Amino acid sequence: MTRIVRAFGYSWQGLRFTWREEAAFRQEVLLCALLVPTALWVGRSGVERALLVAPVLLVLVVELLNSAIEAVVDRAGAERHPLSGMAKDMGSAAVLLSFVILGTVWWLVLSDHARH
Repeated sequence: MTRIVRAFGYSWQGLRFTWREEAAFRQEVLLCALLVPTALWVGRSGVERALLVAPVLLVLVVELLNSAIEAVVDRAGAERHPLSGMAKDMGSAAVLLSFVILGTVWWLVLSDHARH
């Protein structure tokens, strides 16, 4: 049980740090605060609600991972290295793709609503 409590504490620290240090994460949390209630209101079934909420949360997960990659790269050193830039760009691309998933799922679900 102690390990679980400590793990939760570390996770909470990570969320607090990311909120404090990463403007993109704060913006995405605000987007989440708008989209999750909208998803719960717009979704016609539990499955639709889950489909609309999941990619919103996925964006936050991917942003956390991207921020972790950036922190590790920055910790490794201030010198410019092609692999450092590549790692940061890949993390950024992952965030972009999570937004593509978000937009695609919302478009597909809402376009289905328009037909019925």
